[in-house]
Amino acid sequence: MINFNPLSFFQAKGKIKKVYREAKASYLNRIRFAVGMFYFGMGLSFATWASRIPDIKTALHLTEGDLGSILFALPVGQLVIMPFSGKMVTRFGSHRILIFSLIMYVLCLANLGLATTVLQLSLGLFLFGLFGNLANIAVNTQGVYTEVLFKKTIMSSFHGMWSFAGFTGALVGLGMLTLNLSPLHHFLIVGVVVLLMVAFNFKFLVRAKEKIKAKTGEKKKLFVKPDSALIWLGVIGFCSMASEGVMFDWSGVYFKDVVEAPGPLVVLGYTSFMIMMASGRFLGDGMINKFGRERVMQISGVMISAGLFTAVFLPYIIPCTIAFMLVGLGVATIVPTVYSMAGKNPTVPPGEALTIVSSVSFLGFLMGPPVIGHIAQNFGLQFSFAFIGIFGVLIAFMVSKIRTT
Repeated sequence: MINFNPLSFFQAKGKIKKVYREAKASYLNRIRFAVGMFYFGMGLSFATWASRIPDIKTALHLTEGDLGSILFALPVGQLVIMPFSGKMVTRFGSHRILIFSLIMYVLCLANLGLATTVLQLSLGLFLFGLFGNLANIAVNTQGVYTEVLFKKTIMSSFHGMWSFAGFTGALVGLGMLTLNLSPLHHFLIVGVVVLLMVAFNFKFLVRAKEKIKAKTGEKKKLFVKPDSALIWLGVIGFCSMASEGVMFDWSGVYFKDVVEAPGPLVVLGYTSFMIMMASGRFLGDGMINKFGRERVMQISGVMISAGLFTAVFLPYIIPCTIAFMLVGLGVATIVPTVYSMAGKNPTVPPGEALTIVSSVSFLGFLMGPPVIGHIAQNFGLQFSFAFIGIFGVLIAFMVSKIRTT
C-alpha cells in the first residue's frame, strides 16, 4: 500500500541544546541573521560565477557546445557528493560542515578565475558543485534547526536570502564589468566578502547533532530503503524544481522566439520571474503560518500551471510577463517548505533526510531544461512549456491526496 499521508511523519523533534531554547529573543534573532548570511553567501558565490560565464567563454575561445559540455561538470560534482553529504552532516555536525564547505566553495570560486584550459575549468566546476552541494545540505539543516527554535515557519525567508543574493551578484557583476576587472579579481573580491561573512557569523550557528538510535539486535545495512514520506516530498520538489529550472534556462528564449519581444525586453520574462520568486519567499512564511503548508503548496501548484498555460495560449508581452510572475510566486515556497518538512522527520537525521529529498528534487532541476530542449525541437517551445505546466497540477494533486487521506 502506498502511504498517501506522509505529513503525519513531520512532527518537530529537534534535539537542540537547552541553552538555545532558553535564549532571549534578541539572541535567537542573531542566530537567524547569521544563518541567513550563510544562505546569502552561498547565493552570492553562485551568482558571481554565473555573471562571468560569457567572459570566461570568450577568454577560453569556447563554442556553445563546448561550454554546455563543460558546465555539466558542476551538476556531476553535486551528484557525486550527494550520497555522502547527509551522513557527513549527521556525523560531524551541520555547523562544522557548513563553515568548512562554504570556505572551500569560495576557494573553488577563486580557482575558476585562474582556469586557462578546458580541463582546469571542468575540474574547477566539478569541485565547485561538490562543495556547493555539501554546503547546501548543511545550511538547510541549520535552517531546520533555527526554525525549531522559533517554533514557526521561517525557511522561506532563508531561501529568499539566497534569491536576493542572486540579484546582488548580478548587479555586482555588472559593476565589475564596467570597471573592466577580470573574473579572477572579481571572484577574489567577492570571496573576501563571503569569508568576512563567515568570520562574523560562524559563532552564532546552531550547534546540534542528531542521534537516531538503532533498534536492539538490528544489523546495520549498507543500503536502506528511504522513508516513503521523504520520497513523496522529493517528487513534489522534483516537479517544482523542474519548473524553476525551465524558467532559469528557457524564459529568455521563450520571450525571444515565441513572444518575439523587441531588444532589451527579451529579459523581461526572466526578470519578472526572479523578482516574484524572491518576493514570494520573503512573504511565504507569513502565508504558511496563516493558512498552513498544505493549502499554500496547493495554491502554489495551481499558480505554476496557470502561469505556464497562460504563456502558452497568450504568447504576448504583457500576458506572458504576468504569467511568468505567477510561476515565480508558485515555485517560491514549495522547495523551502519541502526542505522544512523533510528536516523534521523523526526517524531520519535532518542532514540525511534533506539529502534524500534534495537528491530527488535536484533531478528535476537537472533534467527539466534538457527535456524541454528535446520536446521543443520536435513539437515546438509552446508545447514543451505546456508539458511542464502539468507539473503544477501534479503538485496540487499530491498535496491534496496527502491532506484528504
